[in-house]
Amino acid sequence: MKKIVLAAAFTAAASTAFAGAMSDPIVEPEVIVEEQSGTSAGGIIIPLLLLAIVAAAASH
Repeated sequence: MKKIVLAAAFTAAASTAFAGAMSDPIVEPEVIVEEQSGTSAGGIIIPLLLLAIVAAAASH
């Protein structure tokens, strides 16, 4: 009986020992998010263009 238990233990240990090989870890590349930096005059360009269009339309 002891031999059967011992054989079963060795069989279980051997099957898990050869279950797979060591492989290189898969490392995902870092995602770098670059924030767009606007100019200080970024908020005034559109109102100036609208003002120029209104002034051109009013002059006709």
